[in-house]
Amino acid sequence: MGELYVICQNGEIDDGQASGFSLMRIESTGEPKPWHILITRKGNQFFGFENACPHMGERLDANPGEFLDEEGNFLTCGHHGAQFDLDTGECFIGPCQGKKLTPITIVVDDGDVCLTGVELAEEDEFDDSEGAPEVMITSD
Repeated sequence: MGELYVICQNGEIDDGQASGFSLMRIESTGEPKPWHILITRKGNQFFGFENACPHMGERLDANPGEFLDEEGNFLTCGHHGAQFDLDTGECFIGPCQGKKLTPITIVVDDGDVCLTGVELAEEDEFDDSEGAPEVMITSD
């Protein structure tokens, strides 16, 4: 397992809910790039996905922070209405039916929900003169 990046505490995401986060990921070129993810919870299990619909690559939350359908059972793309399973990310209704959200590796470590398997930019790696964010991780 690689380095762990704490995203939130496990109590910050309720059972059957999803939360979005904006991070800065280091690309293969060494440059930081904005990266939007979402983390879902089913019982004591957490699942992570890139916040990009496989239909056209747009963020699921057309309205910031809104990922779930009206009943709270499925992740829903606010742009095209595609619906995804909370734990597998598989699309079962909509224009990308049969495709999946891109999974990310989530580890729960001592009450912290952590991300691993990627390299994130540290705050001091940003040049503030170019308008880079002061905080690397934010909740949508």
